[in-house]
Amino acid sequence: MEQQINQLFEWLDQTSTTIEKKEDVPYIEAVIASSQLLFENEIPENLEPSYEKELQDKLKEIKLEDFPLEVRRKAMQLVILKGMKGFTQQQHYITPDTIGMFIGYLVQKFMDGKKSFRMFDPACGSANLLLTLLNQLKDVDVKAFGSEVDPTLIRLAFNHTNLQERQIEYFHQDSLKPILLEPVDLVVADLPIGFYPDDENASQYDLKAEEGHSFAHHLFIEQSLKYTNPEGYLFFIVPSFLFESEQKDQLQSFLKKHAHINAVLELPDTMFKDEKLSKSILVLQKKGEETKDPNQVMLAQLPSFKDVHAMNGIMKQMEDWFKNERLS
Repeated sequence: MEQQINQLFEWLDQTSTTIEKKEDVPYIEAVIASSQLLFENEIPENLEPSYEKELQDKLKEIKLEDFPLEVRRKAMQLVILKGMKGFTQQQHYITPDTIGMFIGYLVQKFMDGKKSFRMFDPACGSANLLLTLLNQLKDVDVKAFGSEVDPTLIRLAFNHTNLQERQIEYFHQDSLKPILLEPVDLVVADLPIGFYPDDENASQYDLKAEEGHSFAHHLFIEQSLKYTNPEGYLFFIVPSFLFESEQKDQLQSFLKKHAHINAVLELPDTMFKDEKLSKSILVLQKKGEETKDPNQVMLAQLPSFKDVHAMNGIMKQMEDWFKNERLS
């Protein structure tokens, strides 16, 4: 598998570099073009003959159907990561695979027994987290949706999804404005962290700041709950300081009114250069007629994902938690 990932990555990288130079566009824009070329297997019209021949020669080197879906996802992830090195914005960020796989495990445990459901990522970026989950949820019929404001990321998401031969409905918009979406059963998001600049729109939220800009990550939580069916689950990657900020009381009282906190799992310290940047996984359930608070919130500081022995210990504790909660 590793060899195939490298082979596909090198093809995408080389083709993107060719497009970058010939068309004088940023590398990440060239990735959009090269991934589209790979999927459609057709050369764009009206190219200079020597450039057209270069791309035709590249297409002869490779067949998309020779590569499994996970290989395609990982190769695209690598080439997108390379393209994003030039960006400094927080939103140009890919959720690491280890976190995506772990959230996939949690989703399967919490959604156990459901044969079909609707899933939404309101901050989908290049769709790596959504696609990671879809590849794990093999025996479930999942209708997936994603929303993203950044025009480059939504185009990457679209091409990434095509290469995965998946169907995901995308909204290219500010996810904190009204979305033409029926409520879903599951929300998953690596939340954008920071301040939301549109004070007028923020003023319509319960979690708006008393003065100044509101926290975008707070508004995303409120918006996500709005688009979740009663009894549905929400899985967020949040800053570890979420319940320590100056607006923590406002957030906690809002959550107490609308949701049950099922789990707060601190991600391994080793994943972050600075402890101020550390993140956690927050699992909520939207309140419904049949729902109640768990007997005990699942709380854990996760060890390094590479520490197999320690991870096995944590997984055993989690399995016990699920067993106890189901029986109660």
